[in-house]
Amino acid sequence: MFRKIAEFFQEVKLELKKVVFPTRKEVIGSTWVVIISVLISALFLGIVDMGLSRFISLAFK
Repeated sequence: MFRKIAEFFQEVKLELKKVVFPTRKEVIGSTWVVIISVLISALFLGIVDMGLSRFISLAFK
């Protein structure tokens, strides 16, 4: 049982050595892409929501 646990952690250590972590510049660039994408999506959905709200209110008057 303990041998399997030790083997598991050895394999985890080996796999972590293969990981390539992004640079600070790449992380900052990716973060800006996410922030801008979220803002564009929020703006689009807000406009669609306002339009549909007005359409529904006009339809049920």
